[in-house]
Amino acid sequence: LAVTDHGKAFIHAVKMCHSCKGRVVVVGMGKSGHVGRKIAATLASTGTPSFFLHAAEASHGDLGMITEVDVVLAISNSGETPEVTVILPVIKRVGAQLIAMTGKETSTLAKAANCILFSFVNVEACPLNISPTASSTAQMALGDALAVVLLQEKGFTAKDFALRHPGGALGRKLLTTVGDVMRKVPENIPIILPSCTLFEAMIKMTELSSNTA
Repeated sequence: LAVTDHGKAFIHAVKMCHSCKGRVVVVGMGKSGHVGRKIAATLASTGTPSFFLHAAEASHGDLGMITEVDVVLAISNSGETPEVTVILPVIKRVGAQLIAMTGKETSTLAKAANCILFSFVNVEACPLNISPTASSTAQMALGDALAVVLLQEKGFTAKDFALRHPGGALGRKLLTTVGDVMRKVPENIPIILPSCTLFEAMIKMTELSSNTA
């Protein structure tokens, strides 16, 4: 039976992911799939090996990506998404642990899970109360909370993050040192004496394509 008390269930999900010997495989479809991609990316970049598995592709061979040492995080607000529910028996047969992130605790997905992350919302932000808006935001928040608690449990540091994120502004901020940007060849460094005139300094700077001397 799944842990259903919401606080205890979250702690149980953290423990499942923390002790996972394989990877956290995030599964979803539609808007929940888009949220799942982001959650998997956040987990992977913060020290929890993870990848996203498209639910529709899973039943056409990609289920082979899941092993018995993995933890599957399946996301479905209704808990009845056909592409997700059809693969649940296979996940159980493989032996992987299953965390359900759903807004319906009595759903097919919830009943199959070892742990339920309850993402229920009373009403969507959409004026038609149809398009996933508030519910997808709740899913995203739960995923971020899971990732943040896991990185704290793992003792994940800014240095660890930099190793996984060498590109972009974050990578430059975390990885770039003075030694990376300074000129290392003495011949390329314009050097002048204190007695040099301003004109002589400008000539030297121009010769070596430098803005300093």
